[in-house]
Amino acid sequence: MAVREIFTGMPWWVKWIAVPLIVLVLFGGMIATVVAFFIALLFKLLLLVVLVGGLIYVVRKFTSSSSSRRDW
Repeated sequence: MAVREIFTGMPWWVKWIAVPLIVLVLFGGMIATVVAFFIALLFKLLLLVVLVGGLIYVVRKFTSSSSSRRDW
């Protein structure tokens, strides 16, 4: 028996309100944990990109200024 056959005789509010509400109540904590994990992962990746980019910028700035001092 397919899911479509089960929901065929049901009213619209069962399909679009009651079932999603039950899913959120039962699995809401797990869904929130997964979403929080991915948000934290994206934040850490963004922080990594910013820190590595800043490090590369600082190193290039100091190496270019020290090489220009030697040219004098």
